[in-house]
Amino acid sequence: MLGCVIHGQGDLRVDELPVPEPGPGQALVAVRYGGVCGSDLHYWRHGGVGDFRLAEPMVLGHEVVGTVVSYGDGASGPAVGTAVAVHPATPCGVCPECADGRRNVCRDTRYLGSAARTPHVQGGFAAQVAVPAEQLRPLPPGLELRRAALAEPLSVALHAVRRAGTVAGRHVLVTGAGPIGCLVVAAAKAAGAARITVTDLLPQALAYAVSAGADAVVRADDPADPSWPSEVDVAIEASGVAAGLDSCLRLVRRGGVVVQLGMLPPGQSPFAGNLVVSREIELRGAFRFDTEFDEALALLAVESSFDDLVSAVVPVRNAESAFALAADRNKSCKVLLDFAS
Repeated sequence: MLGCVIHGQGDLRVDELPVPEPGPGQALVAVRYGGVCGSDLHYWRHGGVGDFRLAEPMVLGHEVVGTVVSYGDGASGPAVGTAVAVHPATPCGVCPECADGRRNVCRDTRYLGSAARTPHVQGGFAAQVAVPAEQLRPLPPGLELRRAALAEPLSVALHAVRRAGTVAGRHVLVTGAGPIGCLVVAAAKAAGAARITVTDLLPQALAYAVSAGADAVVRADDPADPSWPSEVDVAIEASGVAAGLDSCLRLVRRGGVVVQLGMLPPGQSPFAGNLVVSREIELRGAFRFDTEFDEALALLAVESSFDDLVSAVVPVRNAESAFALAADRNKSCKVLLDFAS
């Protein structure tokens, strides 16, 4: 079977891999679609994500959907042939964070396609993958696999909006209109935000933000743009650059909330920290998600506008061209790999 394996910085290969056997407690899933995530692109272009560096070849991918093939000993779940999404995280369940109900920051979690630990956790970009059966989620009625492939990044967005607190009736700023930023727009809209302003450098990215439900879009490099808000109630930084965080801190109202969702580069990042003090701004981090995965599937089942965010579906044998397309935000939003073609 074919799998998408990163061997090092700039060294992405479509390799022939053995079909796995599901072990005790595991399910075997025939993957149909896998979404190319920003972290996958970082492994390809930079050999790592933040402080997580590649030390060995790794199958990429954590945004995967498909159908159940079989189960290992002692495992059960949706019937064979059922369409499912795969929750990519396996928290330890015993650390202080898990005990506190914050399993998304578990200190000993396993996450598909992650180099956070060695040996690395192999990902889901393969024709068939074995995963813990408890990570399978049957798709709600009416939700097709193609749209369901957005469940993982939408879960990230839902968690970030939850970290912001109440957004209903409020003006929300989102800096960065990549796939995650656009899904934050959709999540904030679903949570009742009264107005959503999005900033980015690229017109095409801002067009996707409008499709996702943005009320106003602003070129981040145009200070004279009249669409800049004077202030906002909540700001969610989704660009992963320090300038985006700086904009959030300068535009959020006194006593407002800023959520840092975009992964900043490793090391120190300059930002207007004095404003956190003088305006008593609450700066919160948002990392991955937990139960939001089920909420994401439910939302995807009733909202067809998410389809507009899928820019292309590319056969896995052309994985490198799919990654190049996903990295070009002038041409794409979310790119899916197709493991059935």
